[in-house]
Amino acid sequence: MTRPLQITVLGATGSIGLSTLDVIARHPDRYSVFALTGFSRLADLRSLCLKHRPSYAVVGDEAQAGVLQGQLQSDGVATRVLSGEGGLSEVAGHPEVDVVMAAIVGAAGLKPTLAAVQAGKRVLLANKEALVMSGALFMQALHDSDAVLLPIDSEHNAIFQCLPSDYARGLGAVGVRRILLTASGGPFRDIAPQLLADVSPEQACAHPNWSMGRKISVDSASMMNKGLELIEACWLFNARPDQVEVVIHPQSVIHSMVDYVDGSVLAQLGNPDMRTPIAHALAWPERIDSGVSALDLLQVGRLDFQAPDNLRFPCLRLARLAAETGGTAPAMLNAANEVAVDAFLNRRIRFTEIASIIDDVLNREASVPTVCLEDVLAADNQARETADHWLSCRGR
Repeated sequence: MTRPLQITVLGATGSIGLSTLDVIARHPDRYSVFALTGFSRLADLRSLCLKHRPSYAVVGDEAQAGVLQGQLQSDGVATRVLSGEGGLSEVAGHPEVDVVMAAIVGAAGLKPTLAAVQAGKRVLLANKEALVMSGALFMQALHDSDAVLLPIDSEHNAIFQCLPSDYARGLGAVGVRRILLTASGGPFRDIAPQLLADVSPEQACAHPNWSMGRKISVDSASMMNKGLELIEACWLFNARPDQVEVVIHPQSVIHSMVDYVDGSVLAQLGNPDMRTPIAHALAWPERIDSGVSALDLLQVGRLDFQAPDNLRFPCLRLARLAAETGGTAPAMLNAANEVAVDAFLNRRIRFTEIASIIDDVLNREASVPTVCLEDVLAADNQARETADHWLSCRGR
């Protein structure tokens, strides 16, 4: 009998991380937890270490590491606690690791995800920002390594399932006309655009279909999440921006579709539960039980579709513009959005000003080609400074 695959879960205390651990726990003969990471939720991470007994845990800084290490020692758990970016990269690229779930939200996930790719791991990519920020560099690192990259976002996982295996040759070369990227539309899909200025963080985080963290919930409400997914899809599937179309599908039952030149449209359907794409990627090319109930189409009853409203969702337009511009534009888009969403969640700006900040950054900062990772990180830093300047000027 072969040993269970050793898995590092980057971002273990978030919704994707917890769903991953749920699937892993259903198959103890196939999978074992090697490392868990969490930025600041020490109590949650401690509980997960007690349950899964990983070899390593990683937290934000040395002080937190000391606290958690002491707690785990008193619990009788032999987990070694590391900290910071170095700790994340160590457990992502560790020789004993087979699979890395990359589920750290935002730019913080870029370096450890790259470390996993460079170490030749099977990388389950839930951190879309890694590809958004450094698409060309990331894909080159993938090409230069023995790593296998499998998408976890429900939309990209659906597309992966619907495309032919040789899609890397180019969509046109394999008979694909376009990718149809579905979007729920979030909590504001039917609200009058003039009312968006007064919505609260609580309203933005109240997603009608999915249970997600606060940052990604706001991104869904603004449809920036779909814009980032558009950029990610271009890199994952060797597609041009004009080959990716966003379609609002309120039920979130069809997770995405692929339109072929012969008129066929292949779709992947399922209940809105992230354990489905997680289980698919963990076991690929096999299939395993995910714990998700079977889809009851009679209960669903109907499937609706509509075009996104650019007036209601200006972030989607800005993301497509960044995708078309290329270079460091997507990295700047992502950085400005992270600053803006944080400001909104902390009630420093209105919801509609998220797009204003991003637009200002993209207009002020010129995109340049990405030759190395330092180019990406410099653009990220400059965009954050420009966005912070916007916020400071607004506060005067």
